Amino acid sequence: MEFSEVLKKRRMVRNYTDEPVETDAIERIVRAGRRAPSAGFTQGQSFVVVTDPAIRAQIAKLADEPNYVEAGFDPWISRAPVHLIVCVNEQDYHRRYREDDKAPDGDMVWPVPYWWVDAGASMMLVLLAAVEEGLAAGFLGVHSIPDLKELLAIPAEVEPIGVITIGHPAPDRRSSSLNRGWRRDTEIKHWQRWNSPGEGE
Repeated sequence: MEFSEVLKKRRMVRNYTDEPVETDAIERIVRAGRRAPSAGFTQGQSFVVVTDPAIRAQIAKLADEPNYVEAGFDPWISRAPVHLIVCVNEQDYHRRYREDDKAPDGDMVWPVPYWWVDAGASMMLVLLAAVEEGLAAGFLGVHSIPDLKELLAIPAEVEPIGVITIGHPAPDRRSSSLNRGWRRDTEIKHWQRWNSPGEGE
């Protein structure tokens, strides 16, 4: 599939069929997530893959799936055959940047917490890789992060950023947020300085 086609097809899907996802496809998706950049090549990202229905049901409960269903959505979280949890370890970055080739005199000052940037990059690659596999995916936040960590035995140092549901798409109700439509280019694209007209305008 051409990359432009992958981009066009990628959207947050909120319903899945019961068809399982092949293990090889999951492995390829995880490998794609590992291809994300990381500051100092720290590789602080990690992934938890959940296919067990009972654990998926518990994750769905932590993610307030009943509220989605009450709002008219399908039980898409528990129904998704695969949950992929992207995680990141901030301490890996501090350790990496105390090494001799980075900041041997002490940890650097972090103007941006790049561990979150790197985790987001991994998340995006996972979403795109799912489309490449002919699958659908959606990202959701879990507000009970401590409970999610306990459920999945995630170490104290490691933080999950949310859950990516993966599966074969079924007809779904799209989020009402999409009714906002696309923002105009002039609102989001700036050349040279914030309020300068666009190149060639």
